[in-house]
Amino acid sequence: MAESSAAMSQLEQSRRQLTPEMFINRELSWLEFNRRVLQESQNLRHPLLERVKFAAIFSSNLNEFFMIRVAGVRRKIVNGVSTPGTDGRTPTQTFAAVRNTTQSLLDQQAGIVRTALLPELAAQGITIHRMEDLSADDRIALSRVFERDMFPILTPQAIDRGRRFPHVSNRSLNLIVALRLPSGPRFARIKIPATLPRLVAVPQVGDGAAPATRFVWLEDVVAAHLSQLFTGATVLGAYPFHVTRDSDIELDEHEDDHDDLMMTMRESIAQRAFGPVVRLMVDTSMPEDVRGWLEEHLHTTQRDVYVVDAPLALEDLFELAGLPRPDLKDAPFEPAIVPAFAECHPANPGEFFAVLRERDVLVHHPYQTFATVADFVRAASTDPDVVAIKQTLYRIGRDSPLIPPLVAARDDDTQVAVLVELKARFDEENNITWAEQLERHGVHVAYGLAGLKTHCKATLVVRREPTGLRRYVHLATGNYNASTARIYEDLGVFSSREDLGSDLSDLFNVLTGYAHQEHYRSLWVAPDHLRNQILAAIDEEIVRHGRDGDGAIVLKVNAIVDRAVIAELYRASQAGVKVDLLVRGACSLRPGVPGWSENIRVRSVVGRFLEHSRIYVFGSGEQAKVRLGSADIMERNFDRRVEVVFPVEDPEARRHILEDILPAYWRDTVNARDLQPSGEYVHATAAHPEDEFDVQRALMRFYRREARKAT
Repeated sequence: MAESSAAMSQLEQSRRQLTPEMFINRELSWLEFNRRVLQESQNLRHPLLERVKFAAIFSSNLNEFFMIRVAGVRRKIVNGVSTPGTDGRTPTQTFAAVRNTTQSLLDQQAGIVRTALLPELAAQGITIHRMEDLSADDRIALSRVFERDMFPILTPQAIDRGRRFPHVSNRSLNLIVALRLPSGPRFARIKIPATLPRLVAVPQVGDGAAPATRFVWLEDVVAAHLSQLFTGATVLGAYPFHVTRDSDIELDEHEDDHDDLMMTMRESIAQRAFGPVVRLMVDTSMPEDVRGWLEEHLHTTQRDVYVVDAPLALEDLFELAGLPRPDLKDAPFEPAIVPAFAECHPANPGEFFAVLRERDVLVHHPYQTFATVADFVRAASTDPDVVAIKQTLYRIGRDSPLIPPLVAARDDDTQVAVLVELKARFDEENNITWAEQLERHGVHVAYGLAGLKTHCKATLVVRREPTGLRRYVHLATGNYNASTARIYEDLGVFSSREDLGSDLSDLFNVLTGYAHQEHYRSLWVAPDHLRNQILAAIDEEIVRHGRDGDGAIVLKVNAIVDRAVIAELYRASQAGVKVDLLVRGACSLRPGVPGWSENIRVRSVVGRFLEHSRIYVFGSGEQAKVRLGSADIMERNFDRRVEVVFPVEDPEARRHILEDILPAYWRDTVNARDLQPSGEYVHATAAHPEDEFDVQRALMRFYRREARKAT
């Protein structure tokens, strides 16, 4: 105890000594992550349409960043908050830095699309034209498309003394139209319908059997036919603009004020459309006087305006991904089977559980099929000996294979309880729909704890066996979502270990009832204990290093921004512990600083699959303790979410993580970038071309090889 108290005293001293220069601003670090995404659109290793997708992902990421993170910074400014963050910047200074970086990135994206992607697409026979560049016959054909598919939908909205400026919805693309009427100059607004494809196919001349390869931006087609919408007026110009609004839902969840969370969520979702504008994007065609008029009516200022020399809302480039051009896409990838369950037959659900009585099974998505998770739930739903199924659902997806077996399992002999997290950002409506469907079929549905998001991924199955009741569990780093499991890299463990089963029983009693759990046998659980348990594990490794000299910490997460953990990692480095951090996104820790972090290295991997698993390793060799979980190293995960970090005890699973998976990330020279002390990321390179190594391709090959052995 004295040793632990001394360690905590050292930690407090370390925190006091930390200067703002030792922290990288979280928002700017996230923008650097999105820069890495954008850089993939220039990576010639990717097929062309995959590069186009990275350009679209960059825009989609940026939309959410403004709706949540930038909106939060602006709220602080509006509320007069001037307290500096860990990096020493006030909210006003952070906002200015974010604005400058964002404009620079948008300029870079516009240049990539305009000078690289569009010309390369054209060279492959896929062209996006301006209306004025088309032939007369093409324009006539598009006029027919306009009259048939667009004109009936469009609603021109005049703006004058009798007709106020209309509400502009979040993430909407619009035209502001300058008109000359007999009564004088006027403006009108047209919303570009999101129900129509953004890329309008130019009708084929002749038989039209070949797939469409020539397109026009939807707003260009609308702009070319404005005279049909404003008869009797002269159209002086039409200028596109795109609006992003504050979309962060903040619920007041006091004990006596959440009788109907679902109704509260519905009301909050409806209000999301009316949040203040946090970003106004226009292109270079818009005159300054029109821009100023638009700023005034949208209640924004110049600091919220971003001007780009390219089409707006480039996330719609995703539409090109559907083109039948396999020569321009990644080779199709089929997840491998899980060898441990290769002999299990759906007609005999007991076989699944028999495997887990023998050993734990580690599953790695997307390399191994998510169907294994669905099979586990399906086996539980059809096995007459199963008496209870409990599961947490955070982001379920639109067409979940898990819902039917949960519904089918509900009978007089089986208890089915599901915690559906209604507050999963931007999945709220989808989750409400699933929750209502489950309730209609008699499933016990809970919505979590007031003030917390239930972010852990856990399933508990209770089965009646000759020796008594036995619990089987699935714990994972990623969501129970069959769609994202094909593109998100995640790990999960199936087990029948009594300590995990008992802990999950206790956790579900907390989530669905009024139980309060002070201690868990094996799980680390937020919000009560997780931060302190991670800090204690780092401290133990510092002590062990002082004794044995081989201290090591390896963390693989999506973000590291928690100040207390960063301070303790700095202290570990100062003590000589080797700290390896795989951080896909935001990282506020500054590695390689003499005297502070010279024993820390930070690497980000951005590739075909989204790196999403969280791995915690403390120690080296036989002493290494391995944990997986749902939590990143962030204040929100430690303080405002229910998270679970669980141990990996199976020797083969533990060996696979330590010897196969983690070392492969440090060999990567294709997808990896290393964080420098300056905050810049530098691409990892191989000494010789033949030494190049792609961790994601290597893992695809590894699991295919293992599956072949099993079959």
